Amino acid sequence: MIFMVEMQVNLPVDMPAAQADKLKADEKALAQKLQQDGQWVSLWRVVGRYANVSIFDVESNDALHQLLSSLPLFPYMDVKVTALARHPSAI
Repeated sequence: MIFMVEMQVNLPVDMPAAQADKLKADEKALAQKLQQDGQWVSLWRVVGRYANVSIFDVESNDALHQLLSSLPLFPYMDVKVTALARHPSAI
C-alpha cells in the first residue's frame, strides 16, 4: 500500500541541544535504513519548515502506524497520512 505522509516536527524550544541532536541523529539513521529497505520510498523537505512530505510503501495501515510510531521524533510530530492509489492516466 502506498501512502503520502506529511510530518511537521515541533521540538520543544527548551529541549537541551544534546537531546535534540541525539534524536535527530537517531531519526536520520532509521530513516536511511527504511529507505534502503524500500519502505520509505521518497523523502522531501518542505522549504522553510521543519517538515517533510514522504512516500511509504508498506503492507498495511497497521504496518505504517507501527513504522511511524517507531520514529525517534514521532512524539514531537504532527502527522497527516493520505492513502494513495494509482491514477488511471499515469504512465
